[in-house]
Amino acid sequence: MTTFITTYDTSGSGPRLAVKDLIDMAGEITTAGCRAVATTAQPALANAACLAGALAADARIVGRTNLHELALGVTGINQWYGTPVNPLDPTRVPGGSSSGSAVAVANDDADVAYGSDTGGSVRIPAACCGVAGLKTTWGRIPLEGVWLLAPSFDTVGPMARDVAGLVLGMQLLEPGFEVSAMSDITIGRLRPPCDPLIDAAVDAALAASEWSWVEVELPEWDQATAEAGLLLVAEAWVTNRDLVARDPAGISDGVRERLQMGDTFSLATVASAWAGQQKWTETLHQLFTRFDFLVTPTLTIFPPTLEDASELLVARCTLPVNLAGVPALSIPVPTTGPLPASLQLIGPAGSEERLLAAGAVLEAAAG
Repeated sequence: MTTFITTYDTSGSGPRLAVKDLIDMAGEITTAGCRAVATTAQPALANAACLAGALAADARIVGRTNLHELALGVTGINQWYGTPVNPLDPTRVPGGSSSGSAVAVANDDADVAYGSDTGGSVRIPAACCGVAGLKTTWGRIPLEGVWLLAPSFDTVGPMARDVAGLVLGMQLLEPGFEVSAMSDITIGRLRPPCDPLIDAAVDAALAASEWSWVEVELPEWDQATAEAGLLLVAEAWVTNRDLVARDPAGISDGVRERLQMGDTFSLATVASAWAGQQKWTETLHQLFTRFDFLVTPTLTIFPPTLEDASELLVARCTLPVNLAGVPALSIPVPTTGPLPASLQLIGPAGSEERLLAAGAVLEAAAG
């Protein structure tokens, strides 16, 4: 079974929770989906801080979910533990890196799953598997006890079949969390090059919501994507270079090569990208003085087949969100194509309460 690396027998009345296998659980080995990690890992001495609310709520942890190795990949393909099967179409990728978490909730093996999102790793598998996912504001959910990839971008967030499940997930992550309803919502619609069926599906969902929306040109989007990708792999190299040196054969070729790419950038190039990050964050801050939320597709294509998995690398709309550290919600919307599309709703920092309230409206309107 490739959805879970480890499963547990559970009983009780609490919500069923699946936990991505880079989040420590006391007495369990954390593998991060990687053989090089698993061969020397020792059982965790304590639970990750982000599990405290779930354990206090008597959540039933059903298993530790599989992932794209070291959380560094968007396809969900894992040569060590197998690739979780996309429940919408087994010939297509499940998305990554939180592949097992998306499949667990899509298959109703869990009510909520925890994933991590560094460059889209909650939202992309949610889009591929037809479920909902929330990338939280950077720094909102504690990362102590979480296997880090790029600490300036890493976040933990919930995945579920619908927005109500995401609200439950946030209540487990952050006890006392409640949504904040809004009225007269204004939307800035960003329109990256996209499959026409997906573009139409996003427009149809917005039209059904009866919100006002305005087309927004944001030429900095592509630059933000490039700078986020550069900084992410540069940090990922620093985080994982000792692992690469110790056991290079225990890391799959594609992941190892992406890690090593992070060692190829000059200090000046990295510094320039960080300066770009500051400008990009300010650009979004200014946009959020005009709009409550921004909307894009989560993916600009339908999930590719396993053979064409690399197409996802250039089809995502997620990296600029991580560069600014703001939250974003992905929810499925119907299309006339082979699979549902996914709409990405982006909010200002700390707006999860309003973002999920708005997401529930969109979800109900889109049907």
